[in-house]
Amino acid sequence: MTTAMVFTFIGADKPGLVQKLAQTVGDHGGNWLESRMSELAGQFAGIVQVEVAPAKLAALRAALQALSGEELTIVVATNKVVGIGADMRQLRLSIVGNDRPGIVREVASALAARQINVRDMDTTITSAPMTGDALFEAVAEIQVPWSLDLEELSDQLDAIEDALTIEIDLEESLR
Repeated sequence: MTTAMVFTFIGADKPGLVQKLAQTVGDHGGNWLESRMSELAGQFAGIVQVEVAPAKLAALRAALQALSGEELTIVVATNKVVGIGADMRQLRLSIVGNDRPGIVREVASALAARQINVRDMDTTITSAPMTGDALFEAVAEIQVPWSLDLEELSDQLDAIEDALTIEIDLEESLR
């Protein structure tokens, strides 16, 4: 039997950071399962899920927290694993448009107002093909209650599209 542990980290981007974290997990009998890591503005940040025997959980937590210092911040959380409930469906939300403040805020507000949970979200800024303007792109996996009126949600997302001059697509997730 194992326990799931999730930790986040952020520190100055430099060689060996991931190795130090992986070594610490391995030294304490942990198994690195999933992670998302990225360099942003000179900082390297990530979120990692590991599994570890319950007897080794406290030692791994302490070892990870001991790595925190002036150049690295680590936050550790443990929780029982919760899957997607039978009363929820998984959808994929895609957003594309000229970058401007408020895109994530407006879409997230519409989702939260309907008790929609964002399970995964990636955003990026690229250059628009012809103009070179900053282009905002996002892909999110969301959990939507089966009881939710998808037509009403689509109408709200259409209103956000019009107000922000962006494109939002909502479709069944293949995940």
